Amino acid sequence: MAVSGAVSGVSTDNSAAGALAGAASSSSDQEQRFLKLLVTQLNNQDPLNPLDNAELTSQLAQMSTVSGIENLNSTLTSLVAQTGASQTLQAASLIGHTVLTPGSSVALKDSAATSFGLDMQGAADTVKVTITDAAGNTVRTIDVGALPQGTKTLSWDGKNDTGTAMGDGSYKISVAASVGGSAVAANTLTYSQVASVAQTASGVTLNLGAAGTAALSDVKQFL
Repeated sequence: MAVSGAVSGVSTDNSAAGALAGAASSSSDQEQRFLKLLVTQLNNQDPLNPLDNAELTSQLAQMSTVSGIENLNSTLTSLVAQTGASQTLQAASLIGHTVLTPGSSVALKDSAATSFGLDMQGAADTVKVTITDAAGNTVRTIDVGALPQGTKTLSWDGKNDTGTAMGDGSYKISVAASVGGSAVAANTLTYSQVASVAQTASGVTLNLGAAGTAALSDVKQFL
């Protein structure tokens, strides 16, 4: 069953977790130094000119703020870690599934039809897909017509413009779209099978075998 729409969530960056952990550690050190200074100040205050209550209250409030920041950083660090684990589990469920992600290479086998997709950044009244072989020669031009904004799945029957079946191999697809004569941004999408997933510094990454890698947020559809 195909499910359309991006598989997404809160983007997780491991470097962010590290930064928050560092901030929490720094906050704890600051709190300890603050307490030592406050105790020293109380022990060495002039009996004839004791520490003013208002000033003491202000300093205690500062200590409370420092403690609050530390607790907040600790909470955020935990939240980031939990989100990362959740995304990894979500991505792991895609192993063995076919996903539609940004790409421009399609494989033709046994001259059978091969599917691909378009990610339309805006509505267009003219959309043309060009398919080229390994040598860069155009073998097929497909006049798609008008398309709305969003993801659209298409299929190439494996034949050239004269109706001759093309040989097995890798082919490139490109798209040109416009509305009223003005260009519309559009990207090509290809299907690949998820071999494995990994948690990297930039987030969860899908290993698509020969198709390379893709971020979890790049997935437009999965089968």
